[in-house]
Amino acid sequence: MKIAIIGLPKSGKTTIFNALTKGQATTSSYSPSLAPNIGIAKVPDSRLAALSNMFHPKKTTDAEVNYVDIAGSPKTLGSKEGLGGEFLSYLTTADALLQVIRVFEDAALPHPEGSISAKRDVDILNMELSFSDLAIIEKRIQKLKTGLRSARTSERETYQKEQTLLEKIKLSLEADVPIRGQNLEKDELKKISNYQFLTAKPMLIALNIGENQLEQRAFLTEKIISLHPEFPVAALCGKLEMELGQMEEEEATEFRKEMGTGMSAQDSIVDLSYHLLNFISFFTTGPDEVKAWTVPTGISAPEAAGKIHSDLQRGFIRAEVISYDDLMKCGNMAEARKQGLLRKEGKQYIVQDGDVITFLFNI
Repeated sequence: MKIAIIGLPKSGKTTIFNALTKGQATTSSYSPSLAPNIGIAKVPDSRLAALSNMFHPKKTTDAEVNYVDIAGSPKTLGSKEGLGGEFLSYLTTADALLQVIRVFEDAALPHPEGSISAKRDVDILNMELSFSDLAIIEKRIQKLKTGLRSARTSERETYQKEQTLLEKIKLSLEADVPIRGQNLEKDELKKISNYQFLTAKPMLIALNIGENQLEQRAFLTEKIISLHPEFPVAALCGKLEMELGQMEEEEATEFRKEMGTGMSAQDSIVDLSYHLLNFISFFTTGPDEVKAWTVPTGISAPEAAGKIHSDLQRGFIRAEVISYDDLMKCGNMAEARKQGLLRKEGKQYIVQDGDVITFLFNI
């Protein structure tokens, strides 16, 4: 899972990045010369530890979330100046976008828009993402119109259908309806998938609050949700979470209890991301490694095998599957096999969250 962090300058994007990845990237004023920050967060899953205790592998590997924090402003999107092209290249490869919205007050760090307004900042970011998509659509429509003049008869219908679809999407974008909210049919979404439109990507919001606003988290969260019910929202204190991320786990946990911060920023954003993207986890086990894998809901057994290695998908024979809960009740794989709970599944099997799978293949 890859998530790109966006936000207006001075919103605390890099602070949130550090909080999510336990990183130590330099937090400074926006500069287009700064390189992107790229980091990884482990996905917390108590089931993985239990499986590791059962199989005693040489290595235990968590599922991971990749975060990228770019030193660019959304206002460069679609423009010929600044970081527009580079900024877009990172965003288009992301599975989801994380908007960092500033809610904290700091006289020493004035907001670039002159005041604190979460609603306004969300609207600005959404508008800039729409502008980016519109710029791509307008260029493509112009190319299609030019191509139609010399297109062969066999090509004309395809060109015209694409043009009609893009013009329909364009009208909705101009009416402030993002692509994700346009109720497009599955075949329409498939036709535009190569464009990687930004307003088609799943989005979540991180409200960056101050320490003095911790008790207002629920209120601030609900306020934004009432305005933008389409987005999952988490309120967190980026500065405090970044500091807690540098502590030992036990010390940080104790501090959270005292401060009443609740779930860590890392855990809450990962949890929201999984639900937003409809992702699940399955596990592979063995003496060398026990590993968690992140896949979309509805994925078939061969496709899940392909996430491990393309050879497994190409030569897929069958999968031996047991649910995590059944395996824990049995105590070991031998007992599970004895009780008939270790199932043999074929190519049509849809992987479920918590499945423990062994793939059999031949190439």
